[in-house]
Amino acid sequence: MVYSRYLLKRLIYALMVLFIIITFNFIIFRLIPGDATKMIIDPKFTSEAKAELKREFGLHEPTHVQYIKYVGNMIKFDLGISFSTGRFVINELKERLPNTMVLFLTSFVLTVVIGISIGVYTASKQGTFSDGFVTGAGLFTYAVPAFWIQLLLLMLFGYYIPILPVHGTISAPQPYGLFLQILDRVHHLILPAGSNVIVGFGSWALYTRNTMLEALDQDYIVTAKAKGLKENIILRHHALRSVLPPIITLVFGALPGVVSGAVITETIFSWHGVGKYLTDAIMMQDYPAAQGAFYLIALAVVVCNFAADIIYGFVDPRIRIGEGGKE
Repeated sequence: MVYSRYLLKRLIYALMVLFIIITFNFIIFRLIPGDATKMIIDPKFTSEAKAELKREFGLHEPTHVQYIKYVGNMIKFDLGISFSTGRFVINELKERLPNTMVLFLTSFVLTVVIGISIGVYTASKQGTFSDGFVTGAGLFTYAVPAFWIQLLLLMLFGYYIPILPVHGTISAPQPYGLFLQILDRVHHLILPAGSNVIVGFGSWALYTRNTMLEALDQDYIVTAKAKGLKENIILRHHALRSVLPPIITLVFGALPGVVSGAVITETIFSWHGVGKYLTDAIMMQDYPAAQGAFYLIALAVVVCNFAADIIYGFVDPRIRIGEGGKE
């Protein structure tokens, strides 16, 4: 019962945040300097043609009417028609979403697995050169801006050691055959996904290392060592298992940041995804396209936050059963 109230409260918060984002999404693209109607209206058009185009895109109506219709359309995922391409925004996003998902999932899974594995290893090697090196590297990658590392890799593998593609999701023209196309996509994925791993592994490694060190000082670990258990068994089956709940919570809590970070990565590496679509739409003052992409990214962040709340409530007994019968 307590957990149900907790979930209901979090769901209400998520819906409130989503409504605020939708409103903000409507307002901000109308505050951007410039005239977006120039994308669809040629100065040589007659006044009748200009009025017809404005009616077609709903730009002739008062702002409050546009807002009410906009909110309804967002709920129905009717994202409108792109000013620049004349296509439905939802169709363009559907074409790009798989690329974003591939980049997002690959980067996130590799970052978490590599970061946690390195953290467990360095915890068992406290005070050694490996521990110091990983700690220093983790602090460095955590402190510097992600785009700086990505631009550095872009220069390194695009100019000095040109062995990896530095832009796009597949070669043009595409290689013949499904297998070669998959290999080509993986080849293009290495640099953007690898840069995300380099940027993100440090925080995971340091957090895992610190929590593991705390666990290794506990009495039950000392007892396990006294019984003569092997170090690997103590690390994996005792220490790591005890720190998994906060790590799992952190995994879901980190999802929103990874989703929003896709915009920068896709823009730098010209990855044909939703993030690159958003930046292109903003540069061209394409309101429907920019609003649609921003809404999709914001929705993903809200959903990830809600999923993190669910997992947090599940792994924390104080939330699941309450403290003294209260939340």
